Amino acid sequence: MSRLSRTPRRRRVTAPGVVTAALAALLALAGCSSTPTESADPAPAGPRTVQTEQGPVEVPAQAQRIVNLSGGFGGYLYAVDAPVVATDTRVLGVTDLDGGFPPAWADKARAANTEALPAGEQLNIEAVVAARPDLIIGGGQGITAVQAKENYDKLKAIAPTVLVPTTVTGWEDQLRQVADAAGRGDRVDALIRGYDDRLNQVKGAIQVPAEPFAILLSLPNQKPYLIPETAALPQQLAALGFTMDGVLAKAGNPQLYGSGDSFEVSPELLGKVADAPQAFVINLSGRTVDQLRADPLYAALPAFRAGKVHELPATSYRPDLDGATNTLTVIDQEF
Repeated sequence: MSRLSRTPRRRRVTAPGVVTAALAALLALAGCSSTPTESADPAPAGPRTVQTEQGPVEVPAQAQRIVNLSGGFGGYLYAVDAPVVATDTRVLGVTDLDGGFPPAWADKARAANTEALPAGEQLNIEAVVAARPDLIIGGGQGITAVQAKENYDKLKAIAPTVLVPTTVTGWEDQLRQVADAAGRGDRVDALIRGYDDRLNQVKGAIQVPAEPFAILLSLPNQKPYLIPETAALPQQLAALGFTMDGVLAKAGNPQLYGSGDSFEVSPELLGKVADAPQAFVINLSGRTVDQLRADPLYAALPAFRAGKVHELPATSYRPDLDGATNTLTVIDQEF
């Protein structure tokens, strides 16, 4: 498992073991429990079949009670007005085990009476059962994706379960898969058009430096990490006109972590790999830019020496629709 996949720990919440008999009892009990707010839209008749890495999955034509196991997918579901009855809340560098909805969609979650799933090193199956879902969505990137895959057989016994592959990293593709699973795929094109319009507006308004940029991550372990130019964020910046430095070749094409959106560099090689004249820094619960400037290792980098270091929010790293849109706003203000 990628070191980046693990959310920084504050407290450990471990779900009890779940055996087949106990799961069956929970499912029976959940059928008699109180009902959270239902969607006002009537569900179309007839199930659909969606293709997944785990094989074909028969899902409701339009799900009415969705449990979302990936905090990174919450914004997509609320954007297409999907009825989320329970959701994971963890977003790397934004939220942690202490709970609370990510700010980008907290108001929507509260308005929908969405329950926050307990966060921990084990997936809380009992909480999923208690939500009485007619559809479970998970996968993507990070520890929550690992948990969902490890518990897939238990999850599909509760409700149809769709896991988005780890290899699907672009927010547009994630949005399409999540919305399609929820039966709201017809709302996606308008959302993407709105983003494209905003991107073109920002692109026409900013003045992009001609120099190449590297993107560094600041993590709690204080080890140097960079984002390869092939990842989602550099591709977004390239669409705005930024030139992304070829850090992969400079690093000797290292092994990429997780879904291929970061790699570690030894302190000895950092000066060679991160020698671009401009740099973005994303703080993922690590050191601030000012603290990095005080570190001789970073202070010696060309971008730091020249004062050409720019900050991006944590939501820019693995952007969903909200994160990608927020990145455009930050870029518009900075350049």
